[in-house]
Amino acid sequence: MSRKLPTSDGGDELLARLGSLTAQARERAEFQRSQVELAIALQRGMLPDELPSAPGFDVAVQYAPACHGLNVGGDWYDAFALPDGRIGLSIGDVQGHNIEAAAFMGQVRVVLRALASVTGDPGELLERTNDLILSIGSDLFATCAFMRLDPATGMLEGARAGHIPCVWASADGKSGVIEDDGGPPLGIEPGTRYPVTRHRLTTGGVIVLLTDGVVEGPSMPVDEGLDQVVRLAGVAAVAGLSAGSLASAAIKGAERVGHEDDAAVLVVRHGPPTLRLR
Repeated sequence: MSRKLPTSDGGDELLARLGSLTAQARERAEFQRSQVELAIALQRGMLPDELPSAPGFDVAVQYAPACHGLNVGGDWYDAFALPDGRIGLSIGDVQGHNIEAAAFMGQVRVVLRALASVTGDPGELLERTNDLILSIGSDLFATCAFMRLDPATGMLEGARAGHIPCVWASADGKSGVIEDDGGPPLGIEPGTRYPVTRHRLTTGGVIVLLTDGVVEGPSMPVDEGLDQVVRLAGVAAVAGLSAGSLASAAIKGAERVGHEDDAAVLVVRHGPPTLRLR
């Protein structure tokens, strides 16, 4: 059987076509990379540069953007002083992995800050934020946990909107997950109510707010991931580790879950640390 070889003109046409396809693929890859870089810059530009301070309290954060392939998430964290001297703490995750999600994250964070100056009550704050997001008409939604800390008493008041629960630990070795009912994510149902849960942070105690990228991934289910952070928080509280050391340990543990999402950890410790890890 004889095999017919392509003519010179046919070969040149094939090479030209392959070259054109390669150039198009390169352009698409460059465009997607630029989109990721823009989204990351957008994220970092919208997150706070400084955290508030209060006598007797240590606040720290760790944040790792996903950057898995050409995706980027919409996680955020925030901590800010309220008009009455208390401190607002928020952490959350926007649906989606693109520039739109990163921009929407910034909007939600700004809305929370603005409304917190009007009402610091966590439940009412999430209710108003949910109504405002729905009025915008966006197709996106966000999970969120918001807490209000009173430095004078160590009292924490918090509410959740579809977000994973917070972790606590005390200096006597006790630790666990804050049990609360919570409500649906922001931007899903109009007229939603968000129950408020109270927790007192005693001297040496810690509270950990985190996103699901820290505790859930292909290598680890969320319950196991939360147990991992509970153990870390318990050890840190007993050892007197700084908030920064605990936040670093938690974000390091996120590597074991094989996460493909952003990972954010916000830690508050009551009392000066007795030990800092380097």
